[in-house]
Amino acid sequence: MNITKELLSQFQRAFDADPANHAVKNAISKVGLNQSAIDNNLMRRHSFVFSNETKKGEITNQQSSGRCWMFAALNTARVDTMKKLNVKTFEFSQNYTLFWDKLEKANYFLENIIETADLPLNSRLVQHLLFDPIQDGGQWDMFTGLLEKYGAVPKSVMPETYHSSNTRELNQLLTAKLREFAARLRQSQAAGKSAEELTAQKEENLAFVYSLLTKTLGEVPDTFSYAYRDNQDNFHRLTDITPQEFFDTYVDWDLEERISLINAPTEDKPFGKAYTVKYLGTVKEGKPINYVNAPIEALKEAAIASIKDGEPVWFGCDVGKMLDRKAGIMDDQAYDYEAVLGEGVNLSKAERLDYGESLLTHAMVFVGVDLDADGNPIKWKVENSWGDKGGDKGIYSMSDKWFDEYNYQVAVKRKYIDEQWLKALDEPVTELEPWDPMGSLARVQ
Repeated sequence: MNITKELLSQFQRAFDADPANHAVKNAISKVGLNQSAIDNNLMRRHSFVFSNETKKGEITNQQSSGRCWMFAALNTARVDTMKKLNVKTFEFSQNYTLFWDKLEKANYFLENIIETADLPLNSRLVQHLLFDPIQDGGQWDMFTGLLEKYGAVPKSVMPETYHSSNTRELNQLLTAKLREFAARLRQSQAAGKSAEELTAQKEENLAFVYSLLTKTLGEVPDTFSYAYRDNQDNFHRLTDITPQEFFDTYVDWDLEERISLINAPTEDKPFGKAYTVKYLGTVKEGKPINYVNAPIEALKEAAIASIKDGEPVWFGCDVGKMLDRKAGIMDDQAYDYEAVLGEGVNLSKAERLDYGESLLTHAMVFVGVDLDADGNPIKWKVENSWGDKGGDKGIYSMSDKWFDEYNYQVAVKRKYIDEQWLKALDEPVTELEPWDPMGSLARVQ
């Protein structure tokens, strides 16, 4: 059936029959859909007071970049550094990790292009690889590979540049060059070049990428010195320390002990199983993505146990859903679309994943939780990396129901996870296709 004049007239008569529609239309035209639908009781439900909190540093700002996953991971790690250095706050260089992420992603992409050179150019896999090879985003396991290989440095050792805070132009140029390199590698393979010749060609490509990154992000240090004053105003200076030594000494994480739990309640992903994603990673020789799918209650229990122990929690979510960014509130009842439009969006979490309506888009840090008298979570305290203009000077509040609906991943120490979910790590890992929604990357700015 086509859209006819008669059908349009029918729609218009139905619209005109309800006088409220015109009042709503006028309101939306002035202030927009969300402000017209916002729940005025939102602030009453979010006092920004929480029963259990961890330590945290000063609020950070990823600026116009998609480095949220880096900021969240480093903001989680810095709490241990603050304790070891005996300082009130501390910030790692996100530019340093960005440099290595870009270089490693370029290598990962080009290696994948060589591995798939026999496939048709229009195959779904090759087109997937070419779609977005060097964007800013990532997942927890991708970042642990960078930490293991390159360590970390204080922000003053490799401070921000224009392009670390504004990555669009850099990404556009890198994407164009990587697609060019991919074309030449596939052409060389078709011409019968040997594996050694393809590797040499790839290394020439990486030399360009390294030079470009050095020009835009700065030179990465092999060793550095770092001076600071502790909480008692005592002066300290660390000299000739490598980034790996700094991370090992002043973060001192056993990355093997930090486990990712995901919540993907879709039929194709049974709970209690471990999953990875094909062709997803940063460090090519690093360990592949590996996480355990579990009920949302398991993610909450692990996060609460960690927070109670003073350990902040890295997490990944779909931040754009039911978010009042200015107020810094994530609440599943933030906007009453049904009252304004006649009906809301009625998809379950599983349906949102299956039908492309939701996926992991942003990473932040849980630094607190508000528990009721029975120990059940009411709301969650969230450290974001969007500066201090939104929320309570950069701190956001998340309702527990929002956690249910839009949170997808937490990374915590093994000891905070129930043994029934850890068993999955000893069983065969299920490989997900590269375009699976759980292969999405946190990169919202």
